[in-house]
Parts: sequence; structure tokens; C-alpha cells
Amino acid sequence: MVVFAGQGDPRRSLSLLWRAETPPPTRGGPGPKPRLSVDAIVAAAVALADEEGMGALSMRAVGDRLGRTAMALYTYVPGKSELLDLMYDAVHAELPTGYPESDPADWRAALTAWAGEVLEFHVRHPWVLQVSQARPVLGPHEYAGLDTLVTLLRATGLEAGVLRRLVGTLFPFVRGSAQAVADARLAAAATGSSDEEWWAARSAALLELVPDFAERFPAVSGLEVEGPVEPYPAAVQEGTEPVPYPEREARETFRVGLGVLLDGIEAARADRT
Repeated sequence: MVVFAGQGDPRRSLSLLWRAETPPPTRGGPGPKPRLSVDAIVAAAVALADEEGMGALSMRAVGDRLGRTAMALYTYVPGKSELLDLMYDAVHAELPTGYPESDPADWRAALTAWAGEVLEFHVRHPWVLQVSQARPVLGPHEYAGLDTLVTLLRATGLEAGVLRRLVGTLFPFVRGSAQAVADARLAAAATGSSDEEWWAARSAALLELVPDFAERFPAVSGLEVEGPVEPYPAAVQEGTEPVPYPEREARETFRVGLGVLLDGIEAARADRT
């Protein structure tokens, strides 16, 4: 499921994102119902998407969470399209906008820290991964995140044209890595079978049906011979939570891939001298 941002009225959407319009007055009254506001509606919508996924998002479902009808929400947010924009931008406020603990000259350490933060952000809010990057939201927190990355990249000393392309490389790489982690966490619940069961059944069937697999796909098979990975069912301990093999592989792929990308930036810097 892919959704596109920026489908509502441009002026109204941007006014809400940048809080440039005067919010409607809140009306008090008897009873325990909380007063509505744009921020309260967005917070309820984010909580819903975090817990139940993008497919559960609707104005009615958000209204139910707030003890109001969907119609009551339209006074504050025109519709689901505008709400999605607001949700997307609001959660981006979680991302750091600076790395003062790092040496400003150590661009590699700063970019590594940035990539890790962005990965975990998307894992916390996997529904964000369903919002296409083809059309940006153009909200303040989205811009703050972009400004942070550009600032970190400027420390490499590379020219602006290259930096633009690096932004277009690093963001999709981190999002793709986060998608792999999120999918690894979701697969068992979504399919009803554990990773161990899935692999055991299909590995046995594949070996039986394709006995010449190694001869037909020598390059792939060679990876196992040259550098075999740990047996699939293994899990490691990170803190107090066991990490299943698929997620561990996704995170290791992220670590190695990021290192290679940063090596490429280092090589580009060397070519300039």
C-alpha cells in the first residue's frame, strides 16, 4: 500500500502544516470530553497508525479515539489527505536536528549517527514507509530533517551538485533498510507462520525439486561456500530482547551497506585533492 502526500488543497494544507492559520476556538462544556485541536487530532491519528497500520486510518476511527464524530474533526482538519500530511510531518519532529556531541570535522561519525536515528525512527513508525517520496509534504519538520542531513554532508567539502545526489542516495538507502527491518517484524504475525517454519518448509522443498541448484546458480551458491552465515534459527540478544535472524540480517546489511556508501564519499573527497 503506497499513499501519496499533498493531495489536499495546497493553501489549506500548507497553512495547517506551518500553523499559519488561526485555529478554530475550542468550546468548553459539561462532560469529560477533551477539547479538540489540530495537535490532538494528529496525535490520535499517529497513535492509531502506529498501533494498527495505515489501513486502519480514517477520520471516523480517529474521531472514535477522541470520543467525537468524524464530522467534529472536519472543523480542524479538512480531510484524510490533509491529516496524513500533518501526521507525516509531526512524527519527523522526533528526529535530532544536530549532533553536537560529535566532532564537527568527523563527518563520517555524524552521518553514521544520523543514519541510525533515521532507521530507528522508521522502525518505530512503519506506516511512514508507505508514504511515497515522489511528492514531499513540505512541512517544517520534514524540512528540518533535510536541513540536518545537508548540514552534515557539507562537512565533507563536496560541491553542492554532488551533495544533492548524496541526499537522494542516503534517504532511500536508510528507508529501504528500515523497510527490511519492519517487514521482518511483521511477517510472522501477518502470515501466521514463524520464520523458522517458513524457511524449513521451503528449503526442504527447494532442495528436493531443484537438486542441481548449486550448478544452476553458482554465484549465489558460492556465497555460502566462501562465507557461510549462521544457521537460520539462531537469535542473538541485544539488551533484553531477542533479535530474530531476519531482522539481524537486515540490520547487518544496513551497517555494511552504510559503510560502503561512506567509503564512496571518502573516495569522492580524495578525488578532489
